[in-house]
Amino acid sequence: MKLSASMMCANYLSLGQDLEALENSKIDYLHIDVMDGDFVPNFQLGTDYVKAIRKAVNTPIDIHLMVNHPENHIGSFDLQPGDIMSIHQETTKHLQRTLCLIKERGAIASVAINPATPINAFDYILDDIGIVLLMTVNPGFAGQKLVPQTIQKISDTRKYLDDKGYSNIIIEVDGNCSFENVPLMSKAGAEIFVLGTSSIFNRNYTIPEAVEKLRLDKISPEIIL
Repeated sequence: MKLSASMMCANYLSLGQDLEALENSKIDYLHIDVMDGDFVPNFQLGTDYVKAIRKAVNTPIDIHLMVNHPENHIGSFDLQPGDIMSIHQETTKHLQRTLCLIKERGAIASVAINPATPINAFDYILDDIGIVLLMTVNPGFAGQKLVPQTIQKISDTRKYLDDKGYSNIIIEVDGNCSFENVPLMSKAGAEIFVLGTSSIFNRNYTIPEAVEKLRLDKISPEIIL
């Protein structure tokens, strides 16, 4: 299990403290949502934010481009080996070419799909990716409830990848990765979890407490809708 902290849910007024707590807790990735107000109805986190995060910590960056025409923006980010960049299948006419641009810059290329997008969207780009990102809520806002059928979608995706001979491709999930939902997502086949207000930025826990709770799996395997 790898944990990716959703930085749109961090406390911007004490961001340095949150970053220090995340790094000390050995969080695996910092998940940065970039939104254009077009593909999703929200604006979030731009290139200067990513640069500032990069200077503050050594943790790999997990950039999630929720933007139309992502091929026009990849060059704006300082990608490094070990970073992840996810682009949405729904946002570009030239998916395979755009994935190659990401790999040329040294990052792990990932394709994201929305809850209603079928998994056969991955059919002809499996050689070009290391990760698939399954949205378990509709993208754009933090604090949403799980789309319940996405648990089955995780399981279906794992079988789909294994049957096609791509057991090496990792499933990342983004959306209501709560203490209650992570065990179910993990059992279904997810390996990277984007964590926000329902877990590591939960007001009832400090960041180290929440990370420890997730890693030790001291949680009840029930979905709360």
